Amino acid sequence: MRQIILDTETTGLEVERGHRIIEIGCVELVSRRATGRRFHRYLNPDRDIDEGAEAVHGLSRSRLEREPRFAEIADEFMAFVEGAELVIHNAAFDIGFLNAEIRRLPGEPRPVDSFCNVLDTLTLARELHPGQRNSLDALCKRYGVDNSRRELHGALLDAQILAEVYLAMTGGQSALELGEDRSAGGRGTQQPGEARAWSRPAAPLRVHPASADELAAHEAMLDKIAKASGGTCLFRALRN
Repeated sequence: MRQIILDTETTGLEVERGHRIIEIGCVELVSRRATGRRFHRYLNPDRDIDEGAEAVHGLSRSRLEREPRFAEIADEFMAFVEGAELVIHNAAFDIGFLNAEIRRLPGEPRPVDSFCNVLDTLTLARELHPGQRNSLDALCKRYGVDNSRRELHGALLDAQILAEVYLAMTGGQSALELGEDRSAGGRGTQQPGEARAWSRPAAPLRVHPASADELAAHEAMLDKIAKASGGTCLFRALRN
């Protein structure tokens, strides 16, 4: 199964007010293993960035003026994600912005969910941990995922962190090593040969002692076995 862990940064929160995507970060998994391939672009939004949004991701309009516009990277982006399952935290937000960008392109628009399946890790986390905080930072703390570099939000960094959280939530694998600087910098598609092997930290062995009732029930069952076997119970003979 091919999955793309995806995150975006935007000029503001309300897509219906014309806010735009300014950064896309994607990390590829195949059969729950990192391939080392990624997609990362900063984008020129052709509009101002809300102060609140800039405080979150640290990207200014002047910083993005020389970056490509979404229309210039749309074909490359859609080729990278097409046919994959997109894994996104609060997917409605990112998909809404991606679809808005796609609608601005010439020709018949293709909504993201027409060429990708979408899995929302926020919905999954709420099912697994009802009534608890399920932000990405809260999930990092819950699953022991290191997010110490997340002083500011960044699409690629957050996609890498979400990949570790998703694997921990769905199967216990929580170490994702991509063989790269996990800062918000860097762009382009990383080649598979640059990926480092996955590692899974050893978990401590949990021992749950039997209760008094369970021990009594066990002894009663051994009595029945001994009686049925003519007084011989191999388990008791080995134990003694």
